Amino acid sequence: MGKEKFEDFRLSSELLKSISILGYEEPTEVQAQVIPAILGKKDVVVKSQTGSGKTAAFAIPLCELLVWEENSPQALVLEPTRELALQVKKEIFSLGRFKRIKVPVIFGKSNFYNQEKELKQKTHCVVATPGRILDHLERETIDVSKVKYLVIDEADEMFNMGFVEQIEAVIRRLPQERVTVLLSATMPENVAGLCSKYMKDPIYVEIEDQSPALDRIIQERFDVSESDKLKVLKDILVVENPDSCIIFCNTRLQVDEVYEVLTLMDCNCERIHGGMEQSDRMKVMKGFKTGRFRYLIATDVAARGIDVDSITLVINFDVPQDAPVYVHRIGRTGRIGNTGRALTFVAEDERRYLSDIEKYIGKEIPLKERPGQEHVRLGGEEFAMKTMATPEIKEEKNAKLDKDIMRLHINAGRKTKMRPVDIVGTICSIEGLTAEDIGIINIQDISTFVEILNKKGEIVLRELQNKTIKGRIRKVSVADSSKFL
Repeated sequence: MGKEKFEDFRLSSELLKSISILGYEEPTEVQAQVIPAILGKKDVVVKSQTGSGKTAAFAIPLCELLVWEENSPQALVLEPTRELALQVKKEIFSLGRFKRIKVPVIFGKSNFYNQEKELKQKTHCVVATPGRILDHLERETIDVSKVKYLVIDEADEMFNMGFVEQIEAVIRRLPQERVTVLLSATMPENVAGLCSKYMKDPIYVEIEDQSPALDRIIQERFDVSESDKLKVLKDILVVENPDSCIIFCNTRLQVDEVYEVLTLMDCNCERIHGGMEQSDRMKVMKGFKTGRFRYLIATDVAARGIDVDSITLVINFDVPQDAPVYVHRIGRTGRIGNTGRALTFVAEDERRYLSDIEKYIGKEIPLKERPGQEHVRLGGEEFAMKTMATPEIKEEKNAKLDKDIMRLHINAGRKTKMRPVDIVGTICSIEGLTAEDIGIINIQDISTFVEILNKKGEIVLRELQNKTIKGRIRKVSVADSSKFL
């Protein structure tokens, strides 16, 4: 039987505080089995579906086991995509907030030099994609000699994306004495082989989904000509009038075209694809999660990086050419405990892909007639009303965590030889402040960012206007929260 409360795991008060603020009420089944296993320094293999709480299952014990005083990385978490890497980094960062856990995220198409500089600072846990962490290992810009915990997340997806050689190359560079955790939605032979090769007497945790995702999703298809897809899409959006919808396309060009059409309909929408800057993609994903817009048009770059519980409809504007991609796409709706709908447009030259998908999922996707014009006309008024309505902005999961924390920006950094000890010493000289009130410190070339905990930010901000730091008065202001993530 699983534990009923997180307190039963004998976690630190700092970690329990984060768990409570983040709204974790009691351990899920996978957390109840995995947390004590990792805390007991055991290798663990987890087979469990998305939405079961897998990330927190390894993030919570990692945050508990990491030693703050150690400056070199103690944990490495491998993720298949940068979207997932950012998502997991945020979860670990939030859970470890009051333990001051530093969590750099490392992925490709991001400035290598900036990553190298961040890795030279105090680092507890690194979240990375396999290719980019291997680059750092080969260039010796990261020290992994103190790594005690390795997490291989979404292992089946890693293999599907061809990362197996890179993963093995990373593993060979890590200390042999370590705890290894592997998580996967499925357990194909190649994943099982990796477990037997690199893990020591692992504990196997398999969580059977009582209501498989595909069973929770109503799947339907429309036979349409390629030239008619946009017209059918407009009609369906009016009739369905979803609260939250993802429209998947196979190409960036198609995403842009659909985006233009929805914009002309005054739909509250955004787009995301691999041709965008990472900062722009992060901004779009944050907006979608918080409900700032209802429609997200995306390529498959977003299929494994969206963690939103309330998506009511997924539309495949194009049929994906790989059957597993179809499952990943529609799995964005019908999350654990909810039902969902997935509609697929099938043009004549896409029928062969539809056949592959139906074989893969083991059932036929029923054909549905496109909406009649009278049906569309009747839905028009309600569609227009919802389109004009002001979005109801949702609070992000970690927003409550930020309420007692103020981030300050100090106008000095590495180039003026600023060190964490300089910041800590100055702040602790303020009456009523101790090191327990200081969170994560991030020193950059010409700037320093520091978190002040326990609702003491205003006091520190006021006092630092006239207090010297490293011999000089520095300009201190409230920081842009995005600078920390």
